[in-house]
Amino acid sequence: MNAPASSISPAASSENRTSWRLAERYQTVRQFTARLVQMLSAEDCTVQSMPDVSPTSWHLAHTTWFYETFVLAGVSGYRLFHPRYEYLFNSYYNAVGEQFPRPRRGLLTRPGLAEINAYRQFVDEKMGQLLQRLGDEASESLSHVIELGLQHEQQHQELILTDIKHVLSCNPLFPAYDETAGWRPAAAGPLGGCDYEEGIYEVGHAADQFAYDNELPCHRVFVETFHLANRPVTSGEYMEFIEDGGYRRPELWLSLGWQTVCEQRWQAPLYWMSRDGGWSQFTLAGLRDVDRDSPVCHVSYFEADAFARWAGARLPTEAEWEIAAETVPLAGNFVDTLLAKDTAIHPGQTHPVESLLESDTPSRMFGDVWEWTASPYTAYPGYRPPSGALGEYNGKFMCNQYVLRGGSVATSQNHIRRTYRNFFPPASRWQFMGLRLAR
Repeated sequence: MNAPASSISPAASSENRTSWRLAERYQTVRQFTARLVQMLSAEDCTVQSMPDVSPTSWHLAHTTWFYETFVLAGVSGYRLFHPRYEYLFNSYYNAVGEQFPRPRRGLLTRPGLAEINAYRQFVDEKMGQLLQRLGDEASESLSHVIELGLQHEQQHQELILTDIKHVLSCNPLFPAYDETAGWRPAAAGPLGGCDYEEGIYEVGHAADQFAYDNELPCHRVFVETFHLANRPVTSGEYMEFIEDGGYRRPELWLSLGWQTVCEQRWQAPLYWMSRDGGWSQFTLAGLRDVDRDSPVCHVSYFEADAFARWAGARLPTEAEWEIAAETVPLAGNFVDTLLAKDTAIHPGQTHPVESLLESDTPSRMFGDVWEWTASPYTAYPGYRPPSGALGEYNGKFMCNQYVLRGGSVATSQNHIRRTYRNFFPPASRWQFMGLRLAR
């Protein structure tokens, strides 16, 4: 996900107080971040393998910086942990100040991991004191900012996993992020689909809970009759595209996509490699044979679009995707559910909704892989970016990007919604990105 979260909607008058009080939720989210990092060495946490990837240590510091900057700095008598951290760990808040260049974050060997963990502990103590003092009497605006910080940290939890996967993939030893996790691939089931009638539908966030501003406002759209596949495209189906010369046929590709294929010399999804007459792929569980039944992942918008054209289909619009998802259970392979079962963080592992796999009704729309849509990332009708620094997240990125939906195996289940709009440039593929066919 484009690293930071967006501002909470002013229309969401009561934040998402699920089963936790705010203090308990804060502690739970912060502890989960620590859990994701506990298997990494200090050396793992300092590497930046490409400009889009940030070191794990930077993620740990940046999420902490968010609470310090937007919550604690406004508390009377609070003193910053370090005056230069505002510069080092600001992502792209121009209203806050200058930022250390993103492509050079790997040069920040100081502060080291130990000092960053001390920073986290310091801020956690101050936040704990603040939340204990306020209790349930925290103002609505402050609660919104804290909830935004928690949602923002959950996005960075996903980035920690996707970024460290890219880092580890550059090592010729192909080290696993988690060597002990079980590898339990599930059957994909036959490819089918469901038809949806033309009509006027409501899309966008309408509930009285947390939402990013780019999910608003709820509005009506007209869609023609469409057909949506019952599951994501599998790795086995994508192999057929490769074997049919998919990466050598310019007629299948958008012009910019074909240019990218030629310049980057793409021949398969990211992390795939041809070995001993078959395909292997690097995963967070190390190097594995490609499982034909697992959803294909780490494909760009260009690759997803070319595959759909090859298959005689297309990508769904985000409105079509959201309409179809309305009746689909909000369940799937998410990072928290997989860790709870000691299962590898990879698409296509043991699935909690396997009973739906024999149906033509769309399933597996949540978790596993973010699904590319054909929709450019633009504002909904009536959208207005929030004011202030926290309004910098979404509006200024609504250019040259495409929308993805549904979450992935690196997303937490309590972080996703049917209306959640992820977005990336069309050549990106280091996230867990896949596709579902429409007609």
